[in-house]
Amino acid sequence: MSKSIIAEGKTSTEAIEKGLKELKVSKDKVEIKILENEDKRSFFSILTPRVVKVELTLKENHGKEKETKQVEERKEHIKQSDKNNSLNEEEKAKVKENLTSFLNEFTANLSNVQYEISSDDEYIYITLNGEDAGRLIGYRGETLNSLQTILSSIANKNIEKKVHIILDIENYREKRKVALEELADKLTRTVIRTGKQVTLEPMSAYERKIIHNRLQSSQRVKTFSIGEEPYRKVVISKK
Repeated sequence: MSKSIIAEGKTSTEAIEKGLKELKVSKDKVEIKILENEDKRSFFSILTPRVVKVELTLKENHGKEKETKQVEERKEHIKQSDKNNSLNEEEKAKVKENLTSFLNEFTANLSNVQYEISSDDEYIYITLNGEDAGRLIGYRGETLNSLQTILSSIANKNIEKKVHIILDIENYREKRKVALEELADKLTRTVIRTGKQVTLEPMSAYERKIIHNRLQSSQRVKTFSIGEEPYRKVVISKK
């Protein structure tokens, strides 16, 4: 529901200016309704102080504009934070050295499993493929996520900045991403139809981000997370 206030003044102009100041918005952001006009005064009220009341109501899109601005500001803050915490080439080399030492020994105990390490400004990516690789995924990626946690600890050894690791096995991440996006679309239709919010099962931060990203541009629903790790969940609700 749009926010409305009543403002008073000796003239409608003064009342409107007071209302705009209280709402901290410009005149084009509100709808104005004169409740008491200064021109409509009777003979018996001629000696009473002149008071004009106006109702100012924020336009529907103002809240959306404000929300969009806040979202963009948060994105910029996160982007700047990631930029400040990005690894330089020397640090990336040290991280890859840490990971290579562990993965050489780890894959030696598996049958025909190869690994590959790559990186960008935000993440270090590790992919595992081969005959025994699929056994490392586990139910809904539980084993994969546990192994990713171990690799993150190894990668961060003797590194001051936070190293973000993404592990993928037999292209599981991409398949899971498609499945989660399809689930998000399906649940969005359910929320719109019933008007009731839906809470998903606990997910990792990486998977929650997939849901958030999929629905962030929706005009009908919004998403947010609740709970504590490792049981944090995404909620989809109607706007």
